[in-house]
Amino acid sequence: MHISRRVFLKYCGMSAGAIGLSSFQLGLLAKALASPLGPSVIWLQGSACAGCSVSLLNRISDSIPYTIADTLTDHINLVFHPTLTTAVGETAVAAMKQAVDSGPFVLVVEGGIPTAFDGHACVIYSFNGQETTMEQAVQDYAARAAAIVCAGTCASYGGIPAAGANPAGVVGVRELTGRSTINIPGCPANPNWMIWAIVQLILGNAVPLDNAGRPIELYQAHGYIHDHCPRNQGGANEAADFGQNGKCLIHLGCRGPLTQAKCENCWNGKEGSGRWCIGANAPCQGCVEPSFPGPQSFFDPYIP
Repeated sequence: MHISRRVFLKYCGMSAGAIGLSSFQLGLLAKALASPLGPSVIWLQGSACAGCSVSLLNRISDSIPYTIADTLTDHINLVFHPTLTTAVGETAVAAMKQAVDSGPFVLVVEGGIPTAFDGHACVIYSFNGQETTMEQAVQDYAARAAAIVCAGTCASYGGIPAAGANPAGVVGVRELTGRSTINIPGCPANPNWMIWAIVQLILGNAVPLDNAGRPIELYQAHGYIHDHCPRNQGGANEAADFGQNGKCLIHLGCRGPLTQAKCENCWNGKEGSGRWCIGANAPCQGCVEPSFPGPQSFFDPYIP
């Protein structure tokens, strides 16, 4: 499966408001995508559930039905993705290695990187009879990439695979490589946010980051979830148990007071009219924060 330049640009046009693109930037994006010298994209998956890939595909599939014409013309240079690439086995790996050698390319990493057992808790491909671990691949490709995008909390900080005793020694990309990364945390990452990061890189725009490597525009600039929560109506409106509609869930594990992101009504639907955890009578679990998931229950008062 390929995602064509035409489809990608059409998606960006339809979602311009959600991902923050002006008409001028859309014009620049069209030029960049028309260039055969535009950066290739290599997407690696490590210790994860593939939820961030599913999240991205759900958003695009819901908005734009693919046609054979879209597939066969003007392809975006998505050179390698373990789930989406048409080629398989060593053919797919050879194409990826050629793109790496040719450059430039953007590296997208989904999932944490196991470092114990010489990295062999996660072998992502074999080539010419040699197995390559996720740790080896990320170290090699990150050192040569024009930019690195971490899709989801696992790639950004380790996430759920790094929780608890962490016997596989799972870490995030920045901790492993020491390189600057654009972190798009979330469990899963929001599809609009991933698209936004890729678009900024294609356009050559600077992306100001917070101390956790997250784009300020998508996270810190929107303040805390608690401050925008429709349930936040003062102390007298705090829920003592689940199922109490409209009441604040601060005593039931909600991490909204310590979580910064533009989550309001932006999932599984159009920006502003979609869904989010709070709208489903569930507490915010702080999935965009480096501390997620943390050692304590999601349903007890959160103590950072």
